[in-house]
Amino acid sequence: MGYNTTVVITTKDRKEDLRRALKSAVAQVPPVEVLVIDDGSSDGTEDMVRSEFPTVRVVRSEQSLGLIVQRNQAAQLATTPIIFSIDDDAEFSSPRVVAQTLAEFNHPRVGAVAIPFVDVYRNVEYGTKLPDRDSIYVDHIYIGTAHAVKVDLFRRLGGYREVLYHQGEEDDFCARLLDAGYVVRCSRADRIYHYVSRKRDLSRIAFYGARNAVLFAWANVPMPYVLIHLAGTSFINVISGIRNHHLTAALRGLMRGYLDCVEARIKRSPVSVRTYRLFRAMRKKGPMKLKDIEPTLDALPAGRQL
Repeated sequence: MGYNTTVVITTKDRKEDLRRALKSAVAQVPPVEVLVIDDGSSDGTEDMVRSEFPTVRVVRSEQSLGLIVQRNQAAQLATTPIIFSIDDDAEFSSPRVVAQTLAEFNHPRVGAVAIPFVDVYRNVEYGTKLPDRDSIYVDHIYIGTAHAVKVDLFRRLGGYREVLYHQGEEDDFCARLLDAGYVVRCSRADRIYHYVSRKRDLSRIAFYGARNAVLFAWANVPMPYVLIHLAGTSFINVISGIRNHHLTAALRGLMRGYLDCVEARIKRSPVSVRTYRLFRAMRKKGPMKLKDIEPTLDALPAGRQL
């Protein structure tokens, strides 16, 4: 059967959460390819998928390689032009989410779509209120648990930087996407529900959040802004570490990030000053109308308007 899109779910040791996510994915209309990447689970995830969801394709990695590596692998394995990504602790709120989102790739500038979602346990909504229904709104980033992206474009831009390992890959990719002349569209589709897992290691999140913020700045921010950006990044992560009671992890992450820069774990390939300013403006102000920012975007490559 031919599909128009692939729903990708990367997972590790969250079998019960994954079951809920898969039920919502296989219920999409029209049907979609569903691809599960099992990052070395030890809880019987692969067996559950094969026995309960026979139409779902599951690829298991015996060794845990991390979320970012596995999402890159999923993009290589997908057989359709568009991939949707949700976390294993998320679900589509209706069978229409994929179809609604696909319709929003109707402009050549749109390289990815950020789908509205709800953090269920905190009762917080993201991306659900756009003021003008007749305009295309764009933002600086999508969130890993609720987005769709053009596969060919994702591959052409090199996918996610695997040196990041965990967290921050969306900022980095979306900055490069914008620098190539493409945007992240804000979707009006039905929401995704995100049941943020209680198993998350907050200390680990603080460490990688700080480390990868440093690596993002070093890789993407042009001179002379990079020096100011790095100072601001360090200050913000220290304050966040204090507030969240994970200061030690944040400091370790900052130190590791700067060492990784010195050791050339990540190369500088900064975006243009124009892209950086636009990226920062959207991060500060929120979604903007595409028609208002299009004059500042680079021309799309001839013959590559995906």
